[in-house]
Amino acid sequence: MTPGEAVLVRHAETEWTISGQHTGRTDIPLTQRGRQAAAALAPRLAEHHFDLVLVSPSKRAFETCELCGLSASAQVREDLLEWDYGDFEGLTTAEIHEQRPYWSLWRDGSPCGEDIADVGERADRVIAEIRAAQNVAVFSHGHLLRVLGARWVELEPGEGSKLALSPGSLSLLGYEHELPIITRWNQTGV
Repeated sequence: MTPGEAVLVRHAETEWTISGQHTGRTDIPLTQRGRQAAAALAPRLAEHHFDLVLVSPSKRAFETCELCGLSASAQVREDLLEWDYGDFEGLTTAEIHEQRPYWSLWRDGSPCGEDIADVGERADRVIAEIRAAQNVAVFSHGHLLRVLGARWVELEPGEGSKLALSPGSLSLLGYEHELPIITRWNQTGV
């Protein structure tokens, strides 16, 4: 059996995506422009057959999945929730730097929230599920998917800091000579 491959879909734009606020567990919908961008992904995803569709329980991820035409077979996974930003939920990085000038999410985590090891463990559980299947679509969030991408290629979770990921983007995780690789990353537009 060929090991599983995955198409990763970061949810499309929300009001907090625009403002740069950390949106972990706050459950907000897509903007109108976000809904249009998510719907525009549908034809690209229709080119694939998915044996398994996984989605974060958040409204923005599920709405993206739905507009892509894959919600009927989607299975919700708590492990796909965005990083829990704890006390920094709803704040921008600039606002956090007013309190803690040298703070880095990737290094310091969030007070009363998660650290990088917590997010890495969740990503590893999702990867195990992907590898047990064939072709998987995963609808989730920017920071979680960046950690998942790093862990897919056997890097430390914090190396996800080097993988930019735009709202409404597609990425592909696969294999080359049986070694896990990032086949495509952060594809936006048509």
